[in-house]
Amino acid sequence: MPISEYVNRSMQEGGWIRRMFEVGIALKAQYGEDNVFDLSLGNPIMEPPAAFHAELLRIAQSPAPGMHRYMPNAGYPETRQAVADTLASETGLPFGAGDIVMTCGAAGAANVVLRAILNAGDEVIILSPFFAEYIYYIQNHNGVPVIVSTTPEFDLDVAAVEAAITPRTRAVMLNSPNNPSGVVYPETDIAALADAITQAEERYGSEIFIISDEPYRRIIYDDMTYPQVFPHYERTIVVNSHAKDLGLPGERIGHIAIHPGYAGKAELFDGLVFCNRVLGFVNAPALMQHVVRAVQDASVDVGEYQRKRDFLYDRLTGMGYSVVKPQGAFYLFPRSPLADDEAFVAALQEYNVLVVPGKGFGTPGHFRISYCLEDRVLEGAMDGFARAAEQYLG
Repeated sequence: MPISEYVNRSMQEGGWIRRMFEVGIALKAQYGEDNVFDLSLGNPIMEPPAAFHAELLRIAQSPAPGMHRYMPNAGYPETRQAVADTLASETGLPFGAGDIVMTCGAAGAANVVLRAILNAGDEVIILSPFFAEYIYYIQNHNGVPVIVSTTPEFDLDVAAVEAAITPRTRAVMLNSPNNPSGVVYPETDIAALADAITQAEERYGSEIFIISDEPYRRIIYDDMTYPQVFPHYERTIVVNSHAKDLGLPGERIGHIAIHPGYAGKAELFDGLVFCNRVLGFVNAPALMQHVVRAVQDASVDVGEYQRKRDFLYDRLTGMGYSVVKPQGAFYLFPRSPLADDEAFVAALQEYNVLVVPGKGFGTPGHFRISYCLEDRVLEGAMDGFARAAEQYLG
């Protein structure tokens, strides 16, 4: 076998989004692309805002000498300062360039953080439902993922997290707004979680980080203000990207932010920079660093995503599906009418509708719908959802 046993096993056990992508290719070849409604991928169709295109054009027409060469592994100081200024404005904390490392997206950022902080056998708590790749990111660096359930409404269960902390716990990973549920963890729960972790540190004499994965931070609805984690806990590390807020998933541009008040930040920063290099990322893409530092306050039209959310939520609940209304991101996570969510996903495929089973996100009995799609795809899927509802919801 050309691949390792671990990789082979992981490929067999996981990869639900990739599987649905391949199913979609087969169905489109059989029935035609316009007759297949693929709601499985979180690949945003919204184009970057005008400010991004204007800055990209300006740089292309007036390129600076050396702009495509290597830079410090942490990224351009000017770009890091621009990110720091935005975070300072949003949190009220004194962020500086020395608190920021530019990365190859949030996925690269998460792997860099985990490589820097984990010893073999250290535990990382993740909350279900969770982005499936977290399991592999943790295992990449010899860590042990510990899965803790959220409430039936997908909110933080602070008591459950507290019960799961052991002397080997090194980090708790948060993802809010959450992929796949769209839930935004309220500030009161974040504060309670921070208190619980602090008490656990005192109990075990350990140091536990909160790793907050925030690529959907600006995709929030109903005039909500994003509940920041930084003000509540000094051992917070944020990983972020511009994949969603600027519509740049293919450009792989993101950053790590360290709490400016963390006593060990100088050593942590050096470790993050080292890991950014030796993991093979080397540095974040130079061109994107030049562009995004000028558009830190820009964003795609979140109102469009809210409109799509409202359309889907209203139609699906009207059919009888049980859905927690998302507060952000661009997913719905309905309860499956069948206890076997994989079977229900297969049933939807009979109507050429593609979604992802909840077991792929650590939460069987649900399924994920992505709505960062063209309206015709969302509208076209409604007949299949309605027919499945008639069959399984009575």
